[in-house]
Amino acid sequence: MGFKHRKFAIYGWRADREGGDTKTRKSRRTLELPKLAAQALRQHHTRQAVLKLKAGEAWQDHQLALCTSVGTPLNASNVRRAFRKITKRAGLGTAWSPRELRHSFVSIMSDQGVPIETIADLVGHACTSVTEAVYRFQLKPVITKGAHTMNTIFGDSRHG
Repeated sequence: MGFKHRKFAIYGWRADREGGDTKTRKSRRTLELPKLAAQALRQHHTRQAVLKLKAGEAWQDHQLALCTSVGTPLNASNVRRAFRKITKRAGLGTAWSPRELRHSFVSIMSDQGVPIETIADLVGHACTSVTEAVYRFQLKPVITKGAHTMNTIFGDSRHG
């Protein structure tokens, strides 16, 4: 444990919900974090050291990167409340939920030209049909891909 790594990853191996683990064999995965996220985690780890000192004997060390002010696991209400504070400070209001970050992620990946197969792998879907059905509005329509590619090849200023 510690934060002196060159690379960081998220380990999505369990999703405990009412009724048990919701992860399938295909959805269990390890994803490398972007450098910006790793940097934010390092900064958070430093701030967390202050929380540990403040909490004193009340601190319960569960070896969690994200936890309550006394080191215990976060529950869904904790996460939603903290997320709404962030969206409010960002000027986005409080109607957002953390789940919507998945939709934003899929939209961004699609807009950047990431293949649907890769997006499906990243979000833990067994096949692209699930990704296409759930995120159909976030996925860049494939029908425009050919036209955009041809415009790039031939230059789109020739024929208006």
